[in-house]
Amino acid sequence: MKAVLIIMLSLYCMLPLHAQTSRFRLMEYNVENLFDCEDDSLKNDDEFLPDALRKWNYGKYRAKLERLMKVIVAVGEDQVPDLVALCEVENEKVLRDLTLYTPLKVLGYRFVMTDSSDERGIDVALLYQPGRFRLLSQRNIHVSLPGERPTRDIMHISGKIITGDTLDVFVVHFPSRAGGEKTTRPYRIHVAKELKCQYDSVFAARKNPQIVVTGDFNDFPESMSISEILGASYPSGTVFPHKLYNVVAGCKPGTYRYQGVWGIFDHILVSGTLLDTKNKFHTSAQHAEIVTFPFLLEKDTKYGGLKPFRTYLGPRYKGGYSDHLPVRVDFFFTD
Repeated sequence: MKAVLIIMLSLYCMLPLHAQTSRFRLMEYNVENLFDCEDDSLKNDDEFLPDALRKWNYGKYRAKLERLMKVIVAVGEDQVPDLVALCEVENEKVLRDLTLYTPLKVLGYRFVMTDSSDERGIDVALLYQPGRFRLLSQRNIHVSLPGERPTRDIMHISGKIITGDTLDVFVVHFPSRAGGEKTTRPYRIHVAKELKCQYDSVFAARKNPQIVVTGDFNDFPESMSISEILGASYPSGTVFPHKLYNVVAGCKPGTYRYQGVWGIFDHILVSGTLLDTKNKFHTSAQHAEIVTFPFLLEKDTKYGGLKPFRTYLGPRYKGGYSDHLPVRVDFFFTD
């Protein structure tokens, strides 16, 4: 499989320039605890060490990187994704190992990430193709939750695309539901309010802003944080430029499965300006999907059907990919 992926990457690098510029693909993936196996005294990474209960070691870490590389290449199909948003990444080292010490090296991905005060030591990151997305700025937006509970920063990235326009991308990982959905709901609403303020600020500052918000929201499309606070809905009927639209809300089966029930936790929200086909750079809900490659799934022996093939189930190592499925969306350039 590794040899096949190397061949695929080599063929991609040989594609003529026009074949590499007709489509712009963004993917988002919660990679389920991408930790190295070294102790960091500033992070709560104790469970991902060789002598911990999970027995996380270099061999398992390298296998995780190879699997993540495989997913990124497979999601890209004939052209690797231009932007790759990742959730649950420990540090810059794991991103360097992914982009420089796997076959992804030949593609020249660069990356930016947050360094937040999350109590589990995980952050969000964005890989980007510098020839297709020229980084203009990156800022990490700290969010103080009620009771000073630590959480992930919101990352705001601006880049220039080949039309000459600026694309603004927000990558988020909302507070988890650990402790109960109702108990933790105020935390996700709090982060959503800050995100909405940041989104509105970009709209106020730019003439024709094109904005993508993506990540693991730990909430469903109909949850208050998304449908009411962010005001994001599945696009239908009249599209308003300032409004956010959830292009994966109608996709199946879901990105996360809990007790046999699928739900969408990973979202791609786009500003209405990106749904206007009169713009040089645009998309539609028909070009978004939840990725369901067979190798990402396994049988659910308890509830029936299929579920994500994850790396760990509790302390038991399963050797899979992640407990989430990736999402992706295609944008198109027109003259």
